[in-house]
Amino acid sequence: MSLDVRAVVEPGRLDVRFTLGEGETLAVLGPNGAGKSTLLDVLSGLVRPDSGHVRLDGTTLVSTGGDERDSWVAPHARGVALLAQEALLFPHLSVRDNVAFGPRSAGADRAAARRIAERWLRRVDATGLADQRPRRLSGGQAQRVAVARALATEPRLLLLDEPFGALDAGVAPAMRRLLAEVLAERAVVIVTHDPLDALALADRVIVLDEGRIVEEGPTREVLLTPRTEFTRLLTFGLGAI
Repeated sequence: MSLDVRAVVEPGRLDVRFTLGEGETLAVLGPNGAGKSTLLDVLSGLVRPDSGHVRLDGTTLVSTGGDERDSWVAPHARGVALLAQEALLFPHLSVRDNVAFGPRSAGADRAAARRIAERWLRRVDATGLADQRPRRLSGGQAQRVAVARALATEPRLLLLDEPFGALDAGVAPAMRRLLAEVLAERAVVIVTHDPLDALALADRVIVLDEGRIVEEGPTREVLLTPRTEFTRLLTFGLGAI
């Protein structure tokens, strides 16, 4: 699985080029307004770039303003899943049915979708929650279910948008360990303000500022030897890790 991105969103919102190799996780850091959310919107199909392309495993998801023919794949057909800061579970469905929703929408019958849901609930250690409604879940439990729901669709690319931002500090380390296990061998882009997320999950890091990449490289190299003031402030104290 590989990702090739060249995207320009004007005026000045985003101008990036990067690739992501098979099984790699990329962390995207940057100050507020740097273009992180715009990048996720381009990858997921919520924003169409003014020029550039997004190619996933050889399939062109969008191409515009270049030499090749303009093309566009709708968000629901991209094989891209987004895990947001809030779990956003369907309140009227059980945990099992929340996780089964994606496979059912993709055409799986009820029994097959149920098997898929139960497999992923086991993977995230949430089998005992299967019959619960979301309102009865803690923040950490809800996020575990949201991980299972995202992965039950077998996405080709997983986008994580501040996935631990709404969790208590004591819950976040366990969620990082969980994601490190279940995201292995998947193409993943994670937007975060926490350098610990990047250290725990990402193979590489890019730092955005005013829509452009100002630092990039292997995670520990970028975070432990920062070149920009933002990254230096963000990673202050990490040298002891």
